[in-house]
Amino acid sequence: MERSLILLKPDCIQRRLMGRVIARFEDKGLNIIAMKMMRVTPELAKKHYAEHVQKEWYPTLEGFITGGPIVAAVVEGLEAIRVVRDMLGATSGLKAAAGTIRGDFSSSRQMNLVHGSDGPDAAAREIALYFREDEICAGELTLRPWLRAADE
Repeated sequence: MERSLILLKPDCIQRRLMGRVIARFEDKGLNIIAMKMMRVTPELAKKHYAEHVQKEWYPTLEGFITGGPIVAAVVEGLEAIRVVRDMLGATSGLKAAAGTIRGDFSSSRQMNLVHGSDGPDAAAREIALYFREDEICAGELTLRPWLRAADE
């Protein structure tokens, strides 16, 4: 099992797309094992986007991510990181394929609705930024046998 952080960004919240986006992850068979609504502080934004802080466009990114509430969640499943990123589509909603979350709901590079971890190291680091270990409710769902074979 693999875990990924997802963030429903302020544009997702303001556009009332939370339920539709979360439903897609659940429909895919990913388990949501942690979730909360919160505000990203400038300090948290700098930690989350540490590799971008020195870039000229970072202030715009920070203003966006701190501009309204977000929903942070941890999803778990087979190849969860790749699956989530495939479901999100290209970073720019203008380039994302139809059928992906960004392809269906976004027409912007920055206002792209959802963040998903880009690898196992990033997922572990990001999850730890948003959730304490006691906030994660991992466990096997009773419908698991109906989602994948026993040897998967």
